[in-house]
Amino acid sequence: MKKEIFIEGPYITLGQMLKEESIIGTGGQAKWYLKENAVSVNNELDDRRGRKLYDGDSVEVPNVGLFFIRTRQAK
Repeated sequence: MKKEIFIEGPYITLGQMLKEESIIGTGGQAKWYLKENAVSVNNELDDRRGRKLYDGDSVEVPNVGLFFIRTRQAK
């Protein structure tokens, strides 16, 4: 699955993204999830729940999909 994630601010953390996409149930689960699953940010493995994701970044979550971070344009 490929999906675009639109953010309001300048960035979203990896842990927040996982929670908002219902990959994990709570923010506290992010640390453990990232230690047990090979999540890639921009084609590099990353297990930091605080990793800042900006417009143009991509996140690949095994057995879930590929996510593209986009900034919501002001109207």
